[in-house]
Amino acid sequence: MGTAFDTKLDHSKPTDLAEFARERNVKYFMISYTDLLGSQRAKLVPAQAIADMQKDGAGFAGFAGGMDMTPAHSDMLAVPDPSSAIQLPWKPEVAWVASYCVMDGKSVDQAPRNTLKRLVDEAAALGIRVKTGVEPEFSFVSFDGKSLSDEHDNSKKPCYDQQALMRRFDLIREASDAMLNLGWEPYQNDHEDANGQFEMNWKYDDVLVSADKYSFFKFMIKSLAEKYGFRATFMPKPFPNLTGNGCHAHISAWDLAGKTNVFADDNSPDGLSQKGMHFLGGIMKYAATMTAIICPTVNSYKRINAPRTLSGATWAPNAVTWTGNNRTHMVRVPGPGRFELRLPDGAANPYLMQAVILAAGLKGLKEKLDPGPRSDINMYTEGHTIKDAPRLPLNLLDALRLLDEDKEFKAALGEELVNGFVKMKTAEWNSYVSHLTQWELDHTLDC
Repeated sequence: MGTAFDTKLDHSKPTDLAEFARERNVKYFMISYTDLLGSQRAKLVPAQAIADMQKDGAGFAGFAGGMDMTPAHSDMLAVPDPSSAIQLPWKPEVAWVASYCVMDGKSVDQAPRNTLKRLVDEAAALGIRVKTGVEPEFSFVSFDGKSLSDEHDNSKKPCYDQQALMRRFDLIREASDAMLNLGWEPYQNDHEDANGQFEMNWKYDDVLVSADKYSFFKFMIKSLAEKYGFRATFMPKPFPNLTGNGCHAHISAWDLAGKTNVFADDNSPDGLSQKGMHFLGGIMKYAATMTAIICPTVNSYKRINAPRTLSGATWAPNAVTWTGNNRTHMVRVPGPGRFELRLPDGAANPYLMQAVILAAGLKGLKEKLDPGPRSDINMYTEGHTIKDAPRLPLNLLDALRLLDEDKEFKAALGEELVNGFVKMKTAEWNSYVSHLTQWELDHTLDC
């Protein structure tokens, strides 16, 4: 059985995994897929067996592997996409490869990478290639997650802290060198606004490639942190008084040759063409609806609805507004031909994050949606003066209800995927609210 996908491979990338293994002395392949809720699943396959796996896929029980399935379902096969293969820089005898999920000869509609590929094809039918760059924030913590890994990282204004950055130089250098060698074109690394928080940046790319790179990046940073004796977390709000971990996305669209930015218009006051404004209109219309997917945990709503942090700002939105080069809004336009969506957090599924951007933006293009008026106020100090801007959901349950009720967006993203996501996340919410917390004991024991 082969994959049902036309992968349109870039011929500069590997197409034959057995040959890839011979050329690079790879002994094992990690055939990986990202499940419905964002966890990475994998099987370790000897290089001697990879030719059959590339043709037929590695078998998984979808019920056990993070999908909305039952034990009675057929085997789910993860068919590796050879163009995504990456030799592990820290363990070169192993290569990681992303996969499409197939069952009974058909695409698994709820598989996040499958969904993103379908939306990439829809964009191509409209004559565009959407590209994104991501800005992942993460924290280095103790293995139990209760404290920072660096006890000396305790400044009240730690952003860009030179000494704290250099105390983590060995790990940051190893990850940056890996990205340089992989051709990702990384360009800056810094200590972020929370104690123990860092960000690493590399060049933007087509949305599917960006999703693969971000998936691998999370795997790499977590693996390297363990190597150095601590833990990396992308948790949205690991400490209540510190800035949370976001994953901002910079979005642009190009012609199919990838040469012309169709969002750019130097004659527009905002630097965005009509297509760019319509795409942004889709993001604005569906922002509250997509929040459940790009802010997908109970903890996420402690980031986007947070009070002021120790540093003085949350750097996270709580209303659906857009602006120019102003970081206090949900969307900013920092320069011609692109805009930045500041809503996603570190828990967002790398593939579904890109998929909802595409689903909303393509709706905007098809329906010629208007993003509404630009606002240039400081949302942190004057946000209360905007009366007509939709608010973002206050918690995961509200977000799930918005997603489940939006039939148009559900159809654009895929009903099977959304239904499964809502079902599994509602179970997660129910588990959360059934948990007795210390806060309840502190505040209601004597009532």
